[in-house]
Amino acid sequence: MNAVAPHAVEDIEIQLLLEALFQRYHYDFRHYARASIKRRLLQARSHFGLPSLTALQERVLHDPEMLPRLLGFLTVQVSEMFRDPAYFRALREQVLPHLRTYPSLKVWIAGCSAGEEVYSLAILFREEGLFERTMFYATDINPDALRAAEAGVYSLDRIRKFTENHQKSGGRTSLSDYYTADYGRAVFDKSLRANVVFSDHSLASDAVFGEMQLISCRNVMIYFDRPLQDRAVGLFKDSLARNGFLGIGSKESLRFSRHAGAFADFVPEEKIYRRREP
Repeated sequence: MNAVAPHAVEDIEIQLLLEALFQRYHYDFRHYARASIKRRLLQARSHFGLPSLTALQERVLHDPEMLPRLLGFLTVQVSEMFRDPAYFRALREQVLPHLRTYPSLKVWIAGCSAGEEVYSLAILFREEGLFERTMFYATDINPDALRAAEAGVYSLDRIRKFTENHQKSGGRTSLSDYYTADYGRAVFDKSLRANVVFSDHSLASDAVFGEMQLISCRNVMIYFDRPLQDRAVGLFKDSLARNGFLGIGSKESLRFSRHAGAFADFVPEEKIYRRREP
């Protein structure tokens, strides 16, 4: 019998572990980009001092308290407020003039991580006089990330970058108007959360999410394989109101999606699209 190469054994372990997560906890990572998910699982194995991915599977199957700790490795929680300021400037100058014509608005931030983009959009809409008529839906699969997003507390040493991004995005106020500094932390004003609903939602397994005028899902699909990207874009298509807008990450594209025909370029350089007439 031919020996199986170690990397092939790891690939089998990964497949079994992802299936176990789905069967046991209904978290579906089976269609995440394999190279990325493998790297994160190996980091988790090393962090927990386990000899193999099979041992990691054993732990997570029999110890539910391991799940949130493992999710911290499997879900990417790296963001910043007004990340890619040109994207927010494009929203401010080219998208919001269209949204201004609606009596009420719904905005979905899919994969909201620890909430940096939620607060960025809330501030942007407030500066443009649209906050009061807008409901924001912030979703993620990681409950710890959702709790952090709802708290709106960030390390004070990140604020300089946040402030710089806000200014570059065309900010009309000072970012300091929206938070208070307290013991090395920036605590964002709870009024920014007044119109925000934080909710668990998986692009891999959950259904259409409302009827939105704007969906912002950036730097999330880059971690999906092609079938899961297609599923996510299909969800966005079906969740957008007629002529609604979709913003995705700078390294992401709709070009190869089977749903690409449902969208027209709107600000192509910032990956902002508009839902075509059905």
